[in-house]
Amino acid sequence: MSFPHLLEPLDLGFTQLKNRVLMGSMHTGLEEEKGGFEKLAAFYKERAQGGVGLIVTGGISPNLRGRLAPNACQLSFPWQIKKHTIVTKAVHEAGGKICMQLLHAGRYGYHPFTLAPSKIKSPITPFTPSAMSSRQVANTIKDYGASAALAKKAGYDGVEVMGSEGYLINQFISSRTNKRTDKWGGAFENRAQFPVQIVKQIREKVGTDFIIVFRLSMLDLVDNGSTWNEVVQLAKSLEAAGVTIINTGIGWHEARVPTISTSVPRGAFAWVTEKLKQEMSIPLIATNRINTPEIAESIIASGQADMVSMARPFLADPDFVNKAEANTPELINTCIGCNQACLDHTFAMKRATCLVNPRACYETELNFTPAKINKRIAVMGAGPAGMAFAIYAASRGHQVVLFEAKSEVGGQFNLARKIPGKEEFDETIRYFLNQIKLHDIELRLNTKLDASVASAEKFDEIVMSAGVIPRPLDLPGFDNPKVVDYQKVLTGEVQVGKKVALIGAGGIGFDMAHYLCEAESTTLNPDKWLKQWGIDKDYQTAGGLTEPVAEDKNREVFLLQRKTTKMGKGLGKTTGWIHRSVLKQHHVAMRTGVSYQKFDEQGLHIIVDNKPEVLEVDNVVLCAGQVSNTELVEEMKATGIPVHLIGGVDVAAELDAKRAIRQGAELAIAL
Repeated sequence: MSFPHLLEPLDLGFTQLKNRVLMGSMHTGLEEEKGGFEKLAAFYKERAQGGVGLIVTGGISPNLRGRLAPNACQLSFPWQIKKHTIVTKAVHEAGGKICMQLLHAGRYGYHPFTLAPSKIKSPITPFTPSAMSSRQVANTIKDYGASAALAKKAGYDGVEVMGSEGYLINQFISSRTNKRTDKWGGAFENRAQFPVQIVKQIREKVGTDFIIVFRLSMLDLVDNGSTWNEVVQLAKSLEAAGVTIINTGIGWHEARVPTISTSVPRGAFAWVTEKLKQEMSIPLIATNRINTPEIAESIIASGQADMVSMARPFLADPDFVNKAEANTPELINTCIGCNQACLDHTFAMKRATCLVNPRACYETELNFTPAKINKRIAVMGAGPAGMAFAIYAASRGHQVVLFEAKSEVGGQFNLARKIPGKEEFDETIRYFLNQIKLHDIELRLNTKLDASVASAEKFDEIVMSAGVIPRPLDLPGFDNPKVVDYQKVLTGEVQVGKKVALIGAGGIGFDMAHYLCEAESTTLNPDKWLKQWGIDKDYQTAGGLTEPVAEDKNREVFLLQRKTTKMGKGLGKTTGWIHRSVLKQHHVAMRTGVSYQKFDEQGLHIIVDNKPEVLEVDNVVLCAGQVSNTELVEEMKATGIPVHLIGGVDVAAELDAKRAIRQGAELAIAL
């Protein structure tokens, strides 16, 4: 399959983009590290070499009080230009173009000096902002222009003005957060003047031969958000003010609707960009959950947008565009939208990277150079850890034989991909399989590695990545066939009834509850998904919200945990709330502080708050964690061949593909 629309150049008049792909803005954490701009330059350089048409950096504040955090970046003074030049020079040498994103956090700032249109605290940050004075509003507009001028001096090809996601500009636009009574508040025409004046100021400072992208919130997904007429009116005013391209923004960060997680259908919001495109004459960019060249091509070919924005897909694979151009999309390491190593890291103030590509943001540190001595290496277990090691080790010149006792590769990913909303895990298995072929790795399915084989074939190293097995619970009646582990349910070995109790409320328990409750994955049915989350595709309400449509109850499920802490406390910071919301939609009964007694013909006997209770369930599913599959470890060590443990066989904590794949990569470099 070729991708002619995706790869077609875009003429902006004063400059031309080589294709219709924008690498969207994302904060990496390198911006604040010592020597971080050198690392950032290497990161962006690889993406420019990979063929992306235009790169947008993470958010840079135009002034001190607009910073996202106390140590976050701003560009306000000439002496700050030097470090930015490192980045722009690297991108230009690689044949790319790059814009700097201008982002004022407003009330989303994580520091006590935040400013906003009005003194209204955000529900997702700890500090109450000060209301901006008229002078501060005027000075902030000037600061945007001054920062853009400095960006031009630093070699950037343009700027992106962050006017969405609930940051300062969005806060001015919306009556939800703008309660001012001066000329910057009240009627929409007044509230819209703030972004319009910012764009005019920037255009005045940078001239005509400079790209201005405006990230416009086209769908706020919060109460009292913008109406559709207001979105159109503002877009036209921004075009008249000098914007080159309008990028799509979807949802405020405080919105209770998922917008980028893996459970969001691919291209789920392209319809809103298409709706605005009919009103505009400048190029528009579609965004959110576009992660393959096929979906990107279809969006542009169908006229929904002129470009597509992809951020995390370029963490997963810097060569995304080159592979599409070479007509080898099967070789793309696809972003699965998990957020575990990117956004979850960002919110924890750690460097972002990627679960499926641990080298992302570590381009100067994690490199697979040719091995000095080529070795013959046996790998036991073709789960994420084993496959990752095999591929990286083979890329260094080692001869790798990959043993898998089952009939297919994937390990725990084969279970994860059966959960509604986690269908993207298929893509990682597809990528690994193609890399195994590409690197001539010998794959032996239905074959268990044992000590005799290891010795007879004279392996130099043995890598054990045979994963985990479910943790059993030794309680009265738990040997009953109606008490089963999660793996047997997901593989279809066991069918459960209409009333089910799940023991263990970690990631496995939440996934199992979702699996049992959702007969058909709404991720694969975009219109049904929009209704499930109350998104008004007709846009009849401000913010684009409507009443969610609940799915019929498929099963009665009890999710139980021993701990008294909040249910799902250990889930990902950016996705945990989504998992909890889904289970509430399906009316899952969630109980904490549960003591398990026994299982008999009556059901599961438990004690909660010192009160005995019997749950009359058809089945009990054990989701109480797992233990390392250490079978054969000592036997392998007895061969005298060096043995290395990675993945679940090393640490059997909550299933962690991020750690497993990274371990595989780091061991491949070490051997």
